[in-house]
Amino acid sequence: MVVAEAALFLDEIMPEAPRDLQDLIEQGDAGLAAVREAVDRGLAVGAELSPVSELRHSSAVLRPAQVIAIGANYAAHASELKLRSETAMTIFSLWPNSLAAHGATTTWAGDLATQVDYEAELGVIIGKPARGVHARDALDYVWGYTVVNDITARDIQFSEAQWSRCKSFDGFTPTGPVVVTADEIPDPQDLWLTTNLDGRILQDASTNEMVRSVADIIEYLSRSATVPAGTLISTGSPGGAGYSRNPQVFLRDGSTVTVTIEGIGSLTTHCRVI
Repeated sequence: MVVAEAALFLDEIMPEAPRDLQDLIEQGDAGLAAVREAVDRGLAVGAELSPVSELRHSSAVLRPAQVIAIGANYAAHASELKLRSETAMTIFSLWPNSLAAHGATTTWAGDLATQVDYEAELGVIIGKPARGVHARDALDYVWGYTVVNDITARDIQFSEAQWSRCKSFDGFTPTGPVVVTADEIPDPQDLWLTTNLDGRILQDASTNEMVRSVADIIEYLSRSATVPAGTLISTGSPGGAGYSRNPQVFLRDGSTVTVTIEGIGSLTTHCRVI
């Protein structure tokens, strides 16, 4: 667990610590309460803390029940990519092999994709099974929030009828560096997102620009099927995509891209083309 800018390793202070985030989520409110109690005890007795800046990260989610992405959920992004704003929500899956860590290097073959783009997105993690949830109650089903970079091979995206493959190369869904519990984010529609590519700010927007709010997304998804605990929902990207720029801007060999969301943190990905 992260305490300010330091981390406390639960397996050093809890005899039966959760093995990962999914395990903790499945333990429900009692599990989270037990972790918080253990952290308070550990801090009170001076448990050793590790600077977060010195840690090597994994994906913020390791065993999500599923990864669901929402397309064209900011009007500016839909317009710049010439995507239709459908009456129904655009929904697709991201494959779990695409999950990657903060600070990791994402590698792809240059002869397969030449138009690889960035997308800053708010990640929402479901805390309990959601079925038939009304929007007014939907945020009660959120366990926490994280940062997602929905990396996309545009040349493949616009050559196929579905969007899963173009966004599910190995390492194309970096998440993290942390998950912030829902109680620390009073309003998910009041967060600022930025994308910094090699020192240049290319996306700069607020989650209040979403076409459909986090609550609306959960309500819509839960109408037809149960959304399991641990599901990661990537809620769409604002305007500023590299594909739509003149000249176009894509991730290249040696690029470094950092997505930042206010109140959560900054997610950095290094790029390697082979």
